[in-house]
Amino acid sequence: MENATTIRSEIEKELKLGGYTFNSFGQATGLNRGIFSAMLNGNPPKPISVRQMDLITKALNYPEDWLYDLYVDECFYDGRPHWKRVKPFLIRCVEVGNLQCVEKVLSRLMEDLNHIPTIFALAEELYDGGKLQEAIPFYECVIENEKYQHSERLAISHYKLFRAKIGENTEINLKAAIQFEPFRFRLPECHQLDGLLHLTNIYSSLHKWQETITHSDELWEQSKIIYEEENKRRARKNRNYVPIKTERHLVVYYGQGLLMKAYALQKIGDYKNAKKIVSEYADLSWFNGLDTVGKREVEKFKVWSRGNSYTLDLLLGDTSVLPQYVNLLENNNDEILPGLVNILESANKNFFSVDSILDQFIKYIDIFKNTQDVIFMDDYYNFNFQLAIYYRRSKRYKDAINAILQCIQTSFFLKNVESFAQSMVFFENHRALCDEVQIEIYKSIIKGVCKDEEGFSFTFAFSNSSQ
Repeated sequence: MENATTIRSEIEKELKLGGYTFNSFGQATGLNRGIFSAMLNGNPPKPISVRQMDLITKALNYPEDWLYDLYVDECFYDGRPHWKRVKPFLIRCVEVGNLQCVEKVLSRLMEDLNHIPTIFALAEELYDGGKLQEAIPFYECVIENEKYQHSERLAISHYKLFRAKIGENTEINLKAAIQFEPFRFRLPECHQLDGLLHLTNIYSSLHKWQETITHSDELWEQSKIIYEEENKRRARKNRNYVPIKTERHLVVYYGQGLLMKAYALQKIGDYKNAKKIVSEYADLSWFNGLDTVGKREVEKFKVWSRGNSYTLDLLLGDTSVLPQYVNLLENNNDEILPGLVNILESANKNFFSVDSILDQFIKYIDIFKNTQDVIFMDDYYNFNFQLAIYYRRSKRYKDAINAILQCIQTSFFLKNVESFAQSMVFFENHRALCDEVQIEIYKSIIKGVCKDEEGFSFTFAFSNSSQ
């Protein structure tokens, strides 16, 4: 009770310094005079709620977490945790960023591991309410203290923590993926597919193609198993049948498993096998259980299959499909950026000109400079890197340097060490061709990198070899 007395002593001290009476301070806070008196002078004193503490703090013009350290003992007023105070206090702590108090409360709660289900329920409530970052310390608490290593609760905590940590920083994304991976098949089915889809996307954005193939295979196999189980359940015509609840329609996971594997095979140069798989998601209209959303997804896969088929034809040297590919991009704005990456890569591989296509779509490219989507940012990096190679091949060195400077900036933003090193090597190999403005832009970028050493650590050797 020592700190419970201290929080009251602190308030009483401020009342004396401010010359307040219970009545005048009650008016300043909006608290009833009787309630306020009971909090300070009752025997025993009436517990203080989080709301009341915040009103007192605001009336005294102190920072909103002024009394939070002292309030920790208020949560354990008679030696036991009182959830009516603990829960709102923990939520307020994460809202104002006072993680130290969160750790203090959780540490005391974990003296009795029977509180783990309650902490997990709070994490789930925050997560389901869209407060992903606020939920992180509570999922971490469950992970650190869960007694049963094969429990579903532990697997879900790892999964939700993985989802909450995914963002623009590719280093953090990789660490989150590695930590979640061992738990992916311990999840309930409704989360398994989403977990595998996000793992596949993360490894693809990191250009880790073998891992992408592994997880896309798992995604396809698992979606096929669940699809067959759903068909059996549906066929029984049980009135109590409820479809499996997933974030996306089931056809999305089935199709994405195929699409992402084909994409990874394309990236490692296995064009023929990639083309076989691309044809497998060209028409998924046979898929049972398609509602309006499902049918819309099937149409997307049809478009993606056409575009990816054109890409593979181009990479195999067939430029006759260019007009059809351009027409497809004209009618699908979301496919313009990845489509141009594919066209440039094909042009660089097979030495043909795409100047007119670049002129046609260049107005769309700047839109992606300020996107916060890590997948689009990766595509934007790849576009500029292929563009730099394309311009260098046609001896447009100034344009090539401008494109690679954008690559350096983008890879730094993404905290992608490998891409940063790749673009830096390109720049150093062509530094002699830079003008003064480009050198100053480069220096400015590197200055920003040096200021962010803690957030972006990298080691690479400059190379004199040609790209």
